[in-house]
Amino acid sequence: MNEGWHGSDYLILFDEAETASASDRYAVSQFLPGYKVIGLRGWDDLILQDSRGATYCAPVVPAVAEHVSAYALPAGATLSPDDRFQGKIKWYVKPIAFGGDPQSQENMIWVSHDQHAELVKYWNDLYRSLKSR
Repeated sequence: MNEGWHGSDYLILFDEAETASASDRYAVSQFLPGYKVIGLRGWDDLILQDSRGATYCAPVVPAVAEHVSAYALPAGATLSPDDRFQGKIKWYVKPIAFGGDPQSQENMIWVSHDQHAELVKYWNDLYRSLKSR
């Protein structure tokens, strides 16, 4: 895993050996079939790759096909590590898609990578459940 700043974006990039397990942890085949997770951008977006190698971004919640957009990974760029954020991911207690306030400090916590994947799955399952009603 490689993480750090690239310009104004904080990126977490999984190496080739980590992408399969990351894709499983985030249940991307359930939410976004045809993609694998290769990283995170700014804590709020999944960085995805399709079978042809093209890269995309999609919000972590809701992870739905209509929100997938093309994204160019910085080619050969070196990320600037930031010890304040190593191993942590920002999470909105109440996700923005559910009306959470992205400016409220009370709505923001820092979680581990494993906790993040569990939260992404939980809120995407809830989103789909509510949408199907």
